[in-house]
Amino acid sequence: MTLRHITSASSLALSALLMLSCGSTGPKIVSTPIANIDTQPRKTTELTEDQKQSWAHYDLVSDTIPGMSVEKAYNEVIKDYEGKNVIVAVLDSGIDIKHEDLSPVIWINKDEVADNNVDDDKNGYVDDVHGWNFLGDIVGENLEMTRIIKAHRGKFEGKTADQIPSTQKDNFELYKKAKAEYDKEVQETQARLTQYQGLLQQLNASNAAVSKALGKEKFTKEEVVAMKTETESLQQSKQFLLYMMNNVGDDIEEAKKQISGGVDYFKGRMDTHFNLDKNFRAENLGDNPDDMSTKYYGNGDVSGPDPKKEDARHGTHVAGIIGAVRNNGLGMKGVAENVTIMPIRAVPDGDEYDKDIALGIRYAVDNGAKIINTSFGKYYSTHPDWVIDAIKYAADSDVLIVNAAGNEGLNLDENRVYPNDEWPGQTQEIADNFINVGAMTSEYGSNMIASFSNYGQGSVDVFAPGSGIYATVPNNEYEYLSGTSMASPNVAGVAAVIRSLFPKLTAAQVKTVILDSGLSPNADVILSGDSSKVKPFAEISETGNMVNLYNAIILASKMSKS
Repeated sequence: MTLRHITSASSLALSALLMLSCGSTGPKIVSTPIANIDTQPRKTTELTEDQKQSWAHYDLVSDTIPGMSVEKAYNEVIKDYEGKNVIVAVLDSGIDIKHEDLSPVIWINKDEVADNNVDDDKNGYVDDVHGWNFLGDIVGENLEMTRIIKAHRGKFEGKTADQIPSTQKDNFELYKKAKAEYDKEVQETQARLTQYQGLLQQLNASNAAVSKALGKEKFTKEEVVAMKTETESLQQSKQFLLYMMNNVGDDIEEAKKQISGGVDYFKGRMDTHFNLDKNFRAENLGDNPDDMSTKYYGNGDVSGPDPKKEDARHGTHVAGIIGAVRNNGLGMKGVAENVTIMPIRAVPDGDEYDKDIALGIRYAVDNGAKIINTSFGKYYSTHPDWVIDAIKYAADSDVLIVNAAGNEGLNLDENRVYPNDEWPGQTQEIADNFINVGAMTSEYGSNMIASFSNYGQGSVDVFAPGSGIYATVPNNEYEYLSGTSMASPNVAGVAAVIRSLFPKLTAAQVKTVILDSGLSPNADVILSGDSSKVKPFAEISETGNMVNLYNAIILASKMSKS
């Protein structure tokens, strides 16, 4: 029974349980579970800037915004209760550990002496003061399908199925699948790169022509509109600049910056993701990703090798969502108090290696993490058993893993993504400590599923805020990002609050609390941004729920005394 069906008559008993389980003598709390959400009025006005920055913490009933009722939980239920500190490992691209809103909550290995080049705690990782960097100096990497092609093209290129020995049939089919997808993506990426390069060239030429005609380097849109053109070439330049001003913005330099960013992105993909000629791991790390016997590689630089920390942007954002200091007057509030963030750098710009992920999970478990956030994923895996074994290792050690479902708008009941908690080719879960999270928008109703979010009644557990999430990025900055990568840490933050307040609950029980206490909309929702693809919200995840911290605390209080 989900908690939203508990009647208000039971709220007094639940409130008493909450006080007892927290071990506090604070004031009596009367907490009625949130229910009947589909009878609430829907928000019809645009979100204010303050609401945009913290909408994931809002309450659907009182604010008409489908957040996780975080502020309601702090203000009405747990404001007078101090919980136990919880370590949350962030397995990601790296974290700016000096960020103003994160530095107080970054994990410190008290058994390790910084920068003495000695493995003081004898765990195999030298100078792992704040966590570990399994990537060393790697930033850009191949996609897994690129690695598969490189590994097998010598044997299979130009061959047909009847030329392949029966012992190699599976590898041949994998190679063919990867090669077909690779060829398609390379063609699309090269086309986009050419398009952006052409746009930039045309913008530079048009800007120079109009600047010369007006006799000034900087000019307004109104001046361009009023400009007389005596040649067809100048008329074309004028029309192109007006098109850019109308669609990108009046600031031509900003338009150049945006288009240049597109050029850099697609060129970067060609140079790294699809590069069949470079072995980034051999060049920058020296570790064999297919040999699990070598475990101690990389370094303790959890922010990564880039002095500007650009490669740590994703991980820093994820960390802030979970645990940015709540009451310091800076930037933003994380979901969880009493939390410590353990950075583990294992996700490059490209596809992660199964070995790094498996060892990253084990590192987190061995060093005291109770929750691991995994905001990454890929659609090919060469050593899924290593990651599965690590997930089971975490389960055996009472560690919860919260995972991003992926951003391709796919039905995961029909498309496998890694990591997951199922053996390849099977649907039965191998452990009870893994939560797969889809992403929601701030618009309650038919558009509340983010267009990019993966979904699946048998594959995604719950949904949580993941579109337009404001959080920390490197160098004391803050930014809006979107993705199931943002939805996952929102849920990890909820899990951290539950584990902090109710430390006797197991990882499996915390998973049950989060899944069973969510709100259950009756709405039909649009999937993949395609208005012709509509399903009931109840049919796109196992629970049909969206995560709610307020209800989760009430259910946890009941479960902790049962």
